[in-house]
Amino acid sequence: MKIGFIGAGNLANALVAGSSQSDFFSKNEFLAYDLFQPSLDKISAFGVTAVSSVTELIVLSDIVILAVKPKDFLSLLTENSETFKTKNPFIVSVAAGTELSFVRSCLGFNAKLARIMPNINAKVRGSATAVCVQENVSAEEKKNLIEFCNSFGGTFEMDESQFAVFGVIGGCSPAFNYMYIDQLARAAVKLGMNKSVALEVAAQAVKGSADMILSTDDHPYELVDRVCSPGGTTIEGVTALQQNGFENAVNAAVEASYNKDCKMRAKNN
Repeated sequence: MKIGFIGAGNLANALVAGSSQSDFFSKNEFLAYDLFQPSLDKISAFGVTAVSSVTELIVLSDIVILAVKPKDFLSLLTENSETFKTKNPFIVSVAAGTELSFVRSCLGFNAKLARIMPNINAKVRGSATAVCVQENVSAEEKKNLIEFCNSFGGTFEMDESQFAVFGVIGGCSPAFNYMYIDQLARAAVKLGMNKSVALEVAAQAVKGSADMILSTDDHPYELVDRVCSPGGTTIEGVTALQQNGFENAVNAAVEASYNKDCKMRAKNN
């Protein structure tokens, strides 16, 4: 099976980097096209074959992954609609705020479409990826797509109507998590710890906390209560987070990202 990326930017590189650590990558052939040569050079380092045009990529690929910016979808799809129609590959979009109905309207025919929403943690096989597959996609094609997504993290099948919410907690939240980890480390530096050590400690603590939630049925706040001894250090910190608006800040970040997605959908669709 041949999988072609139109667009070889950061996200495409992360997907390939993660998949290249799995058996899935070795069993299949990956292709890429990008106008920016340094991006092609970077993705080629993983064993991806660079091609010279969009047309060549479409003709050679069984699955075409649209990894360009949403603003470029209209021109890309309309200019290459006849090639897409003739080859009729399985087309997969990774664009935020761009619905499959818009992709289909740009192509002008009943293409086989799916939408996925991974995040940059795919690079270390840690992505949370939403998948929505249209009804005219075969069972085999859907299976191949799920296996591809599983090769760089965990996969969640859901209706496209849930993608905006998923995009925030699954796609935007890594940035929030990075900020939290960095701030923990900076606070430790203020108290005398080396920054690189503090970062490693904070990241490992956050990773372990995530693993606890994923591996047990315990509610997160039940776990919080277990860590908080009466009159101890943890409850003092938890109370300080609450008093300084921790929950409100998280809610505000989620709502702001969601509202931005809504604006993008209104503009792009």
